Amino acid sequence: MLKQLGSALAGLALALTMASGASAAYPNPGLVTGDTVGVHDPTMMKAPDGTYILISTGNWLEIRTSADRTAFRRIGSVWAPGQPTWTYPYTLPDNRSYLWAPDLSYRNGLYYLYYAASSFGSQRSAIFLATSPTAMPGSWTHRGLVFETSSANNFNAIDPNLIVDTSGRWWLSLGSFWTGIKLIRLEPSTGLRHATDRTVNNLARRTVNSGSVEAPVIFRHGSFYYLFVSFDFCCRGASSTYRTMVGRSTSITGPYTDRNGVNMYNGGGTEILATHGTVYGPGHPSVFQDADATVLTYHYYWSNSQPTSGKLGINLIGWDAAGWPFVY
Repeated sequence: MLKQLGSALAGLALALTMASGASAAYPNPGLVTGDTVGVHDPTMMKAPDGTYILISTGNWLEIRTSADRTAFRRIGSVWAPGQPTWTYPYTLPDNRSYLWAPDLSYRNGLYYLYYAASSFGSQRSAIFLATSPTAMPGSWTHRGLVFETSSANNFNAIDPNLIVDTSGRWWLSLGSFWTGIKLIRLEPSTGLRHATDRTVNNLARRTVNSGSVEAPVIFRHGSFYYLFVSFDFCCRGASSTYRTMVGRSTSITGPYTDRNGVNMYNGGGTEILATHGTVYGPGHPSVFQDADATVLTYHYYWSNSQPTSGKLGINLIGWDAAGWPFVY
């Protein structure tokens, strides 16, 4: 009770500081223990039995579990080494295991996992779907190609995130650099791209810092859809400049605007988490609703970390009187 009260008071203090327009120090990542180093692009959810399941980039998509959202144990990978040969046309021969940016959810009695295959700086990219009844290693079934891009496109098919709207329609946000974040419609019966609605909706874009916007996640709260993204640059260890931004819309397809009313497709975005102290480049957000709070997961770097050695960050999200999220 005291811990929950302390968290609530800290969140209230931060919300009041933000509402007053004063600058506030960002919170440090919450306590995590166990196998939490080497976590990159984490996606986490709570299973029906109460277990927390976390999947992250690399090593054929690493799987970790936790009983309490604090102590994590790596239990294996989605794919056995060499198993997902369908990804090979999009990856480099010496880095086949480095599959990217998974997105995990539970629908209709199955775990759905969207993930990307690509290489750094390439638009030869693809998003695939796998499903499982348990989410455990060895239980996953390849369901097919969802979407792909090439150098002929002006955007990039990585960083997928599934969102189901209030009408029950399935959507997938995606994108990284180039012309930014897109949204496509899916078939609920298959989880693959919609057969007739082939529209590619524009959600967010930047024209500065090399167009660095990626890692979208859409989360519904109240009457709004909130689009969380990462600005700037990942994967540079303590030189990473990644930061977490947000905008919102009453429509799943946008336009998404920030706290100042700037359209995210025109470079808008309200910062909610960035480098502070010895926490560098916190980004690639994932958001889910737990019983006690809205939970934010991300990766970050520390002073002497290597570019590939991200660490798991977990914080909670609060909502101010105007309905804007803040991290505590």
